[in-house]
Amino acid sequence: MISHDAVADYIRKVIPEAAVTVTDLTGTLDHLRVRVVSDQFKGKSLLDRHRMIYQALDEPMKDGRIHALEIRAVTKEES
Repeated sequence: MISHDAVADYIRKVIPEAAVTVTDLTGTLDHLRVRVVSDQFKGKSLLDRHRMIYQALDEPMKDGRIHALEIRAVTKEES
């Protein structure tokens, strides 16, 4: 299990100005939906955006604190 704040902190280490919303999908705190809004996504493909998020969450994904992850990564203009 991982707290919503911890997930947001991991993401903000890679994307400092990001607005991050975390939703627990199952009540077990390991199946999460993240919505990340950042202008660092401008000009990046969907795959590259997701790679940025997965890179940020590498540690909790590898150690099992996050089992499933649904990602929405958009720019401020797209939000």
